[in-house]
Amino acid sequence: MDEEYDVIVLGTGLTECILSGLLSVDGKKVLHMDRNDYYGGESASLNLTQLYNKIRPGQEVPKDLGRDRDWNIDLIPKFMMANGEIVRFLTHTDVTRYLEFKQISGSYVYRGGKIAKVPSNEMEALSSPLMGIFEKRRMKKFLEWVQAWDDNNPATHNGLNIGTDTMTTVYKKFGLDSGTQDFIGHAMALHLDDNYLQQPARDTVEKIRLYAASVLRYGKSPYIYPLYGLGDLPQAFARLSAVYGGTYMLDKAVSELVYDENGQVSGVKAGDDVVKAKKVICDPSYAPGKVRKIGSVVRAICFLTHPIPNTGDIDSVQIVIPQNQVGRKHDVYVACVSNAHMVCPKDFYLAIVSTIVETDNPEQEIESGLKLLGPIHDKFVTVSPLEEPLEDGTKDQVFISKSYDATSHFETVCDDVHDLWKRITGEPLVLKKRNPEEETA
Repeated sequence: MDEEYDVIVLGTGLTECILSGLLSVDGKKVLHMDRNDYYGGESASLNLTQLYNKIRPGQEVPKDLGRDRDWNIDLIPKFMMANGEIVRFLTHTDVTRYLEFKQISGSYVYRGGKIAKVPSNEMEALSSPLMGIFEKRRMKKFLEWVQAWDDNNPATHNGLNIGTDTMTTVYKKFGLDSGTQDFIGHAMALHLDDNYLQQPARDTVEKIRLYAASVLRYGKSPYIYPLYGLGDLPQAFARLSAVYGGTYMLDKAVSELVYDENGQVSGVKAGDDVVKAKKVICDPSYAPGKVRKIGSVVRAICFLTHPIPNTGDIDSVQIVIPQNQVGRKHDVYVACVSNAHMVCPKDFYLAIVSTIVETDNPEQEIESGLKLLGPIHDKFVTVSPLEEPLEDGTKDQVFISKSYDATSHFETVCDDVHDLWKRITGEPLVLKKRNPEEETA
């Protein structure tokens, strides 16, 4: 292979596929390779046979689970905020034409041993079982303040400055108790831990506004999800890349990265071939010597034959279990989808419970989530490393994405895409609306 590419992308996880699509649209010559014979890498959706081969090799798939092709099981479950950054990526690149979406029916939070719907506006705050009558009024006032905030109108500030005052100061001002703070910070603003309490309030206020605006878009919950599972997302961006001249090679093992005398990457070795490139983008598994492990994520993929109890028999739900409610340092996430989303046969439900590992007994750590599911037909537990690059890639031109975290939404993935784009191109990522007339295919 004598051809030289601007960029070689290794791995077809969502982060890598978004970047290859955006770089192809930007006029770069892109080659995309993956050792697997399916799209999605760590963020793939697998049928039953693929799931068993990956997690229970050699074991036969039980007949009672139905047809192989009726299952699209996400290895890493994540929902999309209806007004979130991932939706902007999809709409600005016109990738939505390759996908269909369905709403997630509920957004719940765990408090005091029970689950309840997350109040997303002032009216829901007043009827929420999560709070007593006086706390409801305080919560209503807080949400009204968040919605009304206008930087240019001091009358909306209530004596606070969200650029400098911390969230602790804001909560104190409204007199909100610690349980209410838990679900605001973790189930609405979707913070991963309590560090946000000591940071300026602006980020949290914006996240709560995003949550509320996303609920308003479709009602019921702020989340949407692609039919046939998340594995269709990387594929949609791969199609975008192909339209703009990107080349794809699946089932292609890459043995090593090749460097020039200055220590900069010059290509990759695949079999006997060396393919030349000026830059390489990859997930951590393709550059093991260039990443550090910062933790692990435990996930349990559970097959259910009923909806999750106490959710009103809805077909899909996200449940956040804030860390403080179960004496942990990290939240536990529960995501459930069903036949309504074309991911399993009728009468089955797919629930996935995940968290960051804190002890040497990972499965025990998701017990609080598993208990909410009722009887479990079968479960597959995996523990994956959480890895991040040691360097930013500007020196050797190898740009490595982060592992997918335990969160059940895409906001952290989008942050990584923005960060990588800036390191690769030196410019911030500005999403420009594509003109469909530009298309060549």
